Order: sequence, then structure tokens, then C-alpha cells
Amino acid sequence: MSTATTTSAHAPAPSDRPALVSWLAVISVMLGIFSIVTTEILPIGLLTSIGSSFTVSDGMTGLMMTMPGLLAAVSAPLVTVATGRIDRRVMLGVFILLLALANLLAAVAPDYWLVLVSRVMVGVTIGGFWSIGAGLAGQLVPAASVGRATSVIFSAVPLGSVLGVPLGTFIGDVAGWRTAFLVMGGFTLAVLALLLLVVPPLPSAQATRLDVLGGMLRSAPTRFAVVMTFLIVLAHFGTYTYITPFLEQATHASPALITVCLLAYGAAGIVGNFLGGSTVGRYPRATFAAAAGLIAGATLLLPVLGWSDVAAVALLIVWGVGYGAVPVCSQTWFARASPDSAEVSAVLFTASFQATISLGALVGGAVLDRSSPSTVMVLGGMTAALMVLVAWAHWAGRRSWPRAS
Repeated sequence: MSTATTTSAHAPAPSDRPALVSWLAVISVMLGIFSIVTTEILPIGLLTSIGSSFTVSDGMTGLMMTMPGLLAAVSAPLVTVATGRIDRRVMLGVFILLLALANLLAAVAPDYWLVLVSRVMVGVTIGGFWSIGAGLAGQLVPAASVGRATSVIFSAVPLGSVLGVPLGTFIGDVAGWRTAFLVMGGFTLAVLALLLLVVPPLPSAQATRLDVLGGMLRSAPTRFAVVMTFLIVLAHFGTYTYITPFLEQATHASPALITVCLLAYGAAGIVGNFLGGSTVGRYPRATFAAAAGLIAGATLLLPVLGWSDVAAVALLIVWGVGYGAVPVCSQTWFARASPDSAEVSAVLFTASFQATISLGALVGGAVLDRSSPSTVMVLGGMTAALMVLVAWAHWAGRRSWPRAS
């Protein structure tokens, strides 16, 4: 079976456009994903203050992380199929506009349920924009530059952590969490203007079909990609969503130190992103397993050593390096599972990743409300260690990936 491509005879080839315009288009997509990632995980640094303003528990406030992931998992395949014949540039603009409105709604919401409505809007944006943008590099730059352009687009994930979340946390500490969402809304509108200015028309020649998605899920390589992504993302977001309560209660960290911890984590994530991107092509199993091992080690040691400020920062750096490699590793596994279906593999990558973000935040919140942040860390570390065993099973079974036609 074949799947959709988003190329068209009426769209100018990447080689026909000036190099500067092509790379500005890549950067605009990267900034769009940066806006999405920052908005999605912004509540992590503001969790306590948001919960206090509405008098809800940390676990209930964690629904702000659960809602986007759940909606993204549903919207990724549905929106991609429903809008398969619409110009992809138009859809990217629609999703970014929806994200800006979501941020502005959160900034002015008088009740917590309206904040959750804004997070639903974020979820739809994640599912739609990621499914289109994750595999868009080949339509924006010449073939020889696709690998580099893809790395630039995916760099938005750790950049959201190293810049977006610490900056949002700082703004929240200084001017209130609502101001952080207001600033994010204004930034997203600026990204929308750039995207519409430099991204060329991208008319779709053929729509993605649901039967193609189902066919991929029946293949063993895709199932391994789903299981490994599920375990590592569950481990990460089940713990990292509640890193602020852990640092407050176990490390007794001040707001300034929490910002430093998040900044160190994000900076390490950038390093991990490029390390993972440089090795996953040659060593996909070892790279993915190493990333999971670093996350397992950091989260298991935090309850033991996290009382120390220095140890907490050091372990968050290790954690950041590990998770920085996770998105590119997961996307690579899905792409290898379906080498002839770029958009379909991007849809499944987005859906599985986001569904597990939702579940991880939900499970972590439930555990936190019934125990302690340290228990959350231990359970997350055990889950990450289980993912290492799955990677080993893939190697021990001498399994391979299908070849591109």
C-alpha cells in the first residue's frame, strides 16, 4: 500500500528557491515546534503557582499536561486524514493560530476548566502540526540538505526545555504565571507571521488513508517502536512533569535554584539531541537504550542523592542528555519501520508519543497524590530500565527493519 505525499507538480521544487528562503522556511517550522513544545511543557515550571491560584492539587494541575497529549494522540491521525487534500502551508498556519489563541485563553481564564479547554486546543495543535512538520524537511530544502534540516527542526524539542520553560518559569516568578502564557501567545503570533511569509505553498497530491495507518501497526518493526516509545516517554513524563514538587520538597530548592535546574536540564538536552542524532543512524538500538539508561539512572538516584543541590543539578544534567536523544531516536525507529511512508510514520510517531505523555502525566499525578515525589521518581526509573530490556530483546532476536523500495 502507498501513502500520501505532500508534494505537487504545482509547488516549486526546493532547488528552485533561494537557499536563504528555504532555510528560513525550515527555521519557521522549527520555531513553530518550539512554540508548541514550550507551550505544552510550560506548566511543569509553573505547576505549583497555577494550582495555588485555583486551589487545586499538584496532581489535578497535572491535567494540564494530560489534556494536550491525549488530544494530540487522537487528532494526529484524524486531522491528518481529514485535511489530507488541503495545502499543508495553510494547515500549519491554522494550527499555529490555534496555539496562539490557546495561550491567550490560558492567560485570562477565570476558572480552571477554561485553562483545561485551552489545553485541548494545544493538543489539537500538537497532533496536526507535528504530523505535518516532522517530515517536511524534504519539501523545503534540496535532498542533500534534508538530514541537516531535519536536525534543525528537531532541535526545537530541547530548545523548548533550555529556553522556553526556564524563561517561562522566570517570567512566572517575576510577573505571575498568566504573564508567561501571555508572552507565549504573542511570540506564537510572530511565528505565524514568519511562517506565512517564508514557507512556500505545499499542495497535497494524495491524502493519507486510515488503512495505511492500520497496516503499519500490524508490522513487528512498528510495534517495537510503539512499545519502546511508550515505556521511555511514560517514564520521563511520569516523573519530569512533577520535578518542581520534588525539588521543592526533597531538595528544598528555592525558585531561583529550580530555574537553574531546569536550565541545566534543557542545556543538556541540546547536547543529547545532537549526540543522539549523530549516532542513532548507525547504532539505533544502542543509542535508544543508552538514552533510556541515563534517564533510569538519574531518576533512581534522585531520591537518594537529591537532597544535595549539586547532586540534583548533576543528575538533571544526566537526565537531560538522555531525554534529549529520545525524540530523534523514536522518530528514527518509526521511520525505519516504514521507510516508504514518511507522513504516515510521522503520524504514528506523534500519536504514540503524545498519548504516552498524557498517560505519563496522569499516572505520575495519581502516584504523587497518594505517595511522594520520591516514589514517582523510583517508579519512573524502573520503567525506563524496562525499556532497556526491550531494546536488548530486539537485538537478541536479531530483528531488522524493512528496506525502502
